[in-house]
Amino acid sequence: MRISAAFIALALATPVAAAQRIASTNPCADSILMEVADPRQIVAISHYSQDPRSSSISRAQAQRFRSTSGTAEELVALRPSMVIADTLMAPATVQALRRMGIPLVQLPVPESFAQNRAQVAVIAAAVGHPERGTALNRRIDAAVAATRVTRGTAIPILLWQGSGLVLGTGTLADALIRNIGFTNRSPDYGFGKWGMLSLESLIANPPELLLLGGPDADAGGGDRLLDHPALRALKHRIAIEHVSSRLFRCGGPSIIAATERLAKVRREIGR
Repeated sequence: MRISAAFIALALATPVAAAQRIASTNPCADSILMEVADPRQIVAISHYSQDPRSSSISRAQAQRFRSTSGTAEELVALRPSMVIADTLMAPATVQALRRMGIPLVQLPVPESFAQNRAQVAVIAAAVGHPERGTALNRRIDAAVAATRVTRGTAIPILLWQGSGLVLGTGTLADALIRNIGFTNRSPDYGFGKWGMLSLESLIANPPELLLLGGPDADAGGGDRLLDHPALRALKHRIAIEHVSSRLFRCGGPSIIAATERLAKVRREIGR
């Protein structure tokens, strides 16, 4: 798949000088920063990364850094030499950073392995360690290649979160699923990149395999819907495997763990 024009523009706009004070409001960028930046270069990470329920990095990693909610006042006070954000940053904050002359790199959510590879390269170049980005991309590519299934009939599955969220096609999660030899049934329910599927609809029209996304063990709390008696009864009709939602939240190094978990699921169902 071709890398989007947005990613090419981001690469061309990346500051030449390595940023020595990086503030990130993008939790997915945080996981890449853990791999390509020196800890002393990171002045703040997203407050989402401090919450195990929404983080793609470990609690131990997150606790090493200050967090920011991403307001203009907070960011300016951090005196960053670069801010990494997503494309949903408030326009007023974007304008404030521009007025202050603070370089801003806004990263959309990658929807393919190629786009993820470009994002890793952009961040690594921005922090002055492009060779670390190259090394991370090689590890990701190796993990994807090692778990790729090219033979046999694709197994129809659905990746369903306890909240009812279904991850659809045209997403990085879908690329991960297809790489293992699964096919995403989300279009059968009328969904595009995502959708909300009720428990009643799931039970009435279940997939052959349900990947049941839930919180990590260290996230605290739980999802009562995942323990619903009707869902437990469904286990007598179809294969159900639990996977951590964290694995599908972001790209970067999460892809390595996600491919390994999906490959294990494939082996466990014996297909």
